[in-house]
Amino acid sequence: MRWLEIRVRADGEAAEAVSELFNRYTTRPDGTSNTVIEADGYDALGELADSSVVIKTYIPLDEQADEIKRQIEEGLWHLSQLYPIPQPEFRELTEEDWHQAWKAQFQPLKVGSRLVIKPSWHDWLPTPDEVVIELDPGMAFGTGLHPTTRLCLELLERYIRPGMRVLDQGSGSGILSLAAAKLGAAHVHARDIDPAAVRATRENAERNGLSERIRVTMGATPPEGQYDLILCNILADVIIKLLEQGLTARLAPGGVLLVSGILTTQVDEIVAAITAQGLRICERREEGDWAALAASAPK
Repeated sequence: MRWLEIRVRADGEAAEAVSELFNRYTTRPDGTSNTVIEADGYDALGELADSSVVIKTYIPLDEQADEIKRQIEEGLWHLSQLYPIPQPEFRELTEEDWHQAWKAQFQPLKVGSRLVIKPSWHDWLPTPDEVVIELDPGMAFGTGLHPTTRLCLELLERYIRPGMRVLDQGSGSGILSLAAAKLGAAHVHARDIDPAAVRATRENAERNGLSERIRVTMGATPPEGQYDLILCNILADVIIKLLEQGLTARLAPGGVLLVSGILTTQVDEIVAAITAQGLRICERREEGDWAALAASAPK
């Protein structure tokens, strides 16, 4: 089998739109995706020198390949009318080249001061302070490579305390749920509207030996219960909708809300929506065009 790699560089909302387009046409029957997001604009000190990311997807060159390629090109043209998206780049790969190219996207990744995210085929000898999460790439979101995930993981590492009850609303691959459990949460409720995300979170929890501490459910609205910490790494309009649906009512007194997936141009709107619920903004972090916020509920 030969494969076609399609590659586009974009940033901000454009990157999200391209990723969604690729996923629409290249997700496999089992729900996993052939799309990866690579944030390669880091300098030698690990600082983000370029806010853009590279979105890649892979199409098997079978009888459906021409039609899928046409649909993707058409979709990219429509997106280019809304965003400054360059022309896509194409490259044919053999099966072995595809396999190696796919794996090469995912090297062990250090996030914050303690977290290490690694695929199963890489060995890692952790220091006594490091917390290792094993996460094989299966979905384009939540690999730890995208700035939104990185920011949320950094805030999670700062604010979580042992024994906390955690809600991960919009869990995706489950990376935030895994990190919360590994960092000492007593119980994590991972929730997502996408069946593929629910399945991925369950599989990743099992792979990391965390099935007993991570409960995974499907749903668009916040579940019942009280939580010491709530994670919400999704788009800004969805965050606002969740706030309107009573997300902050699920916070225990003195609880912490961490939100990411926000463009820097959307921060003021999100801050207003959060503070209108009676929460206090504790911290704001930025990376490129993206921002994340920490807020606390009254005690």
